[in-house]
Amino acid sequence: MDLYGKTIQALDRSLDYANLKNQTIANNIANADTPGYKAETVSFKETLQDTMDSAFTAKRTNPKHLAFGSTTDTSEFQVTKKEGTSYTNSGNNVDIDKEMSELADNQLYYQALVDRMSGKFNSLSKVIKGGN
Repeated sequence: MDLYGKTIQALDRSLDYANLKNQTIANNIANADTPGYKAETVSFKETLQDTMDSAFTAKRTNPKHLAFGSTTDTSEFQVTKKEGTSYTNSGNNVDIDKEMSELADNQLYYQALVDRMSGKFNSLSKVIKGGN
């Protein structure tokens, strides 16, 4: 029995994504003056698209075998470096204004997820208490 449902799981994974993105942005900001440092980004959309585009099918010899692609652990997030660009003479490519903007955007996203998660748990609490 799944007490919390898929919404809580989706919110949990989204919070993981927002947390990793926040760490990556903070790392970029901390290294804004480091010579040769290349900014990193967290990608989810590309990973999701690659997973959806993969037409890999497994040969199932028994109906009880699980089909490939049915697991929920396939949507890992990827941290990639932005190679090939440079904003300073030191080879660094961190755009501090862009990083600060993405940090503020990610904080709003994270807070919205936390508010929604809190609402779900408040609803469960009301149900457990009998609606009082």
